[in-house]
Amino acid sequence: MSDYSDYQRKVIKRYYDNREEGDEQRFAELVSNLYLAEGKKRAKLWEQAETYLTRMRVPPSRIEHILKKQDVSLLAEIVTEAQKGTLKRVPPPKPESAEGGAG
Repeated sequence: MSDYSDYQRKVIKRYYDNREEGDEQRFAELVSNLYLAEGKKRAKLWEQAETYLTRMRVPPSRIEHILKKQDVSLLAEIVTEAQKGTLKRVPPPKPESAEGGAG
């Protein structure tokens, strides 16, 4: 990030620090839209739902089940759990080592 000023680095950091809350809000809106959508738009929204579920660190087995059923009420349960703070999440990926390990 050496190409960015200190101010820009802070803005970028705040964005990623708050990304999860923004994703949860946009996901809730997406679920509402899915209830009303039909045809191609519905298929596109399901693709977006998969992206949000992954970024929200929902367990892959649960994502697979939801996508297989394509039941919007299952997505609504995720929204409710996220709002209550009871959503089970997989741990975030560990940052890769900068050393590379080649030797």
